[in-house]
Parts: sequence; C-alpha cells; structure tokens
Amino acid sequence: MTHLALTAVQRLTGLEPFPQPPVIPLRLPVVLMHGFGLLAVIRRKGHLHDTAMHLRAHGVRAYAPNVAPYETIATRAAMWAERIRHVLAETGAPKVHLIAHSMGGLDARYLISRLGFHPHVASLTTIATPHRGTAIADVVLQQPERLRDWAAEIVDWLGANALADGTSNVRQAVHELTPAYVEGTFNPSTPDHPDVRYASYGGQAGKGTSTPINPFLKPLNVLLYHRQGVNDGYVPVSSAQWGTYRGTLEADHLRQIGIQMGSGGSFDAGAFFASLVRHLAAEGG
Repeated sequence: MTHLALTAVQRLTGLEPFPQPPVIPLRLPVVLMHGFGLLAVIRRKGHLHDTAMHLRAHGVRAYAPNVAPYETIATRAAMWAERIRHVLAETGAPKVHLIAHSMGGLDARYLISRLGFHPHVASLTTIATPHRGTAIADVVLQQPERLRDWAAEIVDWLGANALADGTSNVRQAVHELTPAYVEGTFNPSTPDHPDVRYASYGGQAGKGTSTPINPFLKPLNVLLYHRQGVNDGYVPVSSAQWGTYRGTLEADHLRQIGIQMGSGGSFDAGAFFASLVRHLAAEGG
C-alpha cells in the first residue's frame, strides 16, 4: 500500500498512534476536597467525582471523597482525616497533594495546622476558598429568625442524611464563613505549616468582569460585588488569595468544578485541573 493510500485509510478510520490521554507523572496521590453544600445532588457520586475520574484517565491516583456538606470546619476536617488515612493505606504513599475547592480549603488548613496532618501533606492548592470570609454568609445570617430556623431545619435534615456518617450544623457552618470569624478567629489560630507548600486560585465572573455567570448566582454576585468587589458568585477574589497566588480563573463558582448550568463561557474545568496537576508534577510531586 502506498504512503498516500495508507494516510487516506488512517484518516477514514481516525486511528492515532497514541489515542489515550497522556500520563501526568505525579508521584503522590491527589485528594480533591469539596466545599459547602449539596452540589453532590447534581453529581450523583459527589462534587468532584468526575474530576477525579478525569485525572485518573491521565494516570493520576486521584480521589474525591465526600464529607458532611453542612458541618463546621472542625467536624469536616476530622472526616477528611479519616478519608486521607484511607488513601494513604490504599496507595502506600507517604503523603498526598490536597486540592480544595471553596470551604474545603479552610478544612484543609485546619487539618494541616490543628490536627497535625502536616507530615502527610506535600502541598495544598485552594480554589476560590474564602480565606478572609465571604459577605454572603453575613447576608444569610441577617435574614429573619423564623426564615433562618425553617431553612436550617430542612438543610440540617438533608445534610445529616447525605452520608452514612453524616451530621449537620448549618447555622455554625455559615457563621464560620463570615469575614469576622475567618479573619478574627480562624486565621490567627490556624497558621500555615512551614513543611507544606500553599498555593491558591481565585475566580471571577459577572459584575465587573466580561465573564458570564450562572443566572442562579447573579443576585449573590451583584450583592457581593458591592461589599467585597469582583467575585465568582460566592467568594471575592481578594478573599481567595493565600500562599502563592497562581491566578484568577475566568469562571463562576460552579463552573470551576465543571457545573455549567447555562452559565456560558469557555472555561474547561477538566483541562484546568489537569494543568494544575502537571504543575505539581513539575515541582517534583
């Protein structure tokens, strides 16, 4: 068969020499830590399960466990500790890389600093984590008491039944996301550990940007813009910066983890997480 004929056959069949995704040579496992709330209802196996499967297709030992969605930082951190012990036992790895979205980043910092997990963590990368709180939490707590009690009762029932070992304390969890609590109580008592590398990304969309935002997030986005500036619908960019700041994603809070729901824009969550892991591999991870 001539070269031209062979080329024509390859074009017709679509075969490539290496059709599989390229392997990312990351030495340590990755644990993806989700944030506040029950986005897991949208993703039947959890907020970040699809992302973990995408990374596994690239040869990364990626895990996306689930913890109580409406619990305090301390309670969630203790649950993360159990999940990470499982990962360490299953893989035989000495440490993990943590990649945490939203409230998951506060859980991770507590886990490292307050629960003494620093020997088991090589790095923490946070994505849209409210390291200085979010005014959205203040707005929630300022609603009429009767409305807050009614909503809390429903949310706590959902949260407690979301997992076999689930509990829920949504009132305290929201309080722990307020700027006053994070800056006045959490940050002073949760210092970074020198043996762990800390990095972060923020996210922006909607008001003050050229990036479209999910219609569901638009009211919160506008409200937060007037209180704390450019944001992703939940977390202001100024609050997301911690450790080495690696940049601002042009994506709202949901699209950052691949939930589009009509928000538009060109952000590719899978490609972003793969590039993040490549960066960790380049650092020797």
